[in-house]
Amino acid sequence: MDSLKFIAIIPARYGSTRFPGKPLATLAGKTVIERVYEQVSKAIDNVIVATDDKRIFDHVTNFGGRAVMTGSQHRSGTDRCWEAYQINGGNEDIIINVQGDEPFIHPEQIETVMQCFNQETTDIATLVKPFDKNGKYEELANPNSVKVVFDCNMHAMYFSRSVIPHLRGVDHALWPSRHQYFTHLGMYAYRSSALRDITMMPQSSIETCESLEQLRWLENGLRIKIGITSHSSIGIDTPQDLERAELFLSSNQ
Repeated sequence: MDSLKFIAIIPARYGSTRFPGKPLATLAGKTVIERVYEQVSKAIDNVIVATDDKRIFDHVTNFGGRAVMTGSQHRSGTDRCWEAYQINGGNEDIIINVQGDEPFIHPEQIETVMQCFNQETTDIATLVKPFDKNGKYEELANPNSVKVVFDCNMHAMYFSRSVIPHLRGVDHALWPSRHQYFTHLGMYAYRSSALRDITMMPQSSIETCESLEQLRWLENGLRIKIGITSHSSIGIDTPQDLERAELFLSSNQ
């Protein structure tokens, strides 16, 4: 892995249906995007923000970060990452896609996903977290919490908004304690060739059913390596999430 060159790209757009202007929202004296940038920079030096909004671009450069302006036509952060990678020169071997609304991302999570590329067969890498065996089924069954199953070589077999695997003949309340479930954390890293390829793939039927783009990649034969993390992820999707994040910060200072 020492011979590989890495870059972390943070896609950030101003327009959000549930929380317009989210990257520039203030969280305990700093913006969400600045906090994400600082956390990622603890693990890797080569970090850029990819945005289609001049306000975000100016803000990032003003706090000393690096940013590139991308087009506004992208259907996903993955596509925005590919354009930003090309604008930046396209010299790195591995691109890490970090969501711009994860201000508490842990440096160890970045390092874990990087280590997945110790294997030359890894096309894409991502992270999962073990679901608490004392947790409630209702939390596990939340369709916004994506579940993952993977093989003995730590390659993803399937991602779903449903609870997988199904425990036949077991009361739902007992599922978390009877099987170790894993939930997906939405950070990816790609070999540059894999990122190029997936931006050209048409949407697949399974992807459309679940509204999960990684299923398109699996359907097209790419291998997604799984890294396991114990760190929780706290994303900012709504103004209410921002309020909860403020409370989390105040209680952990």
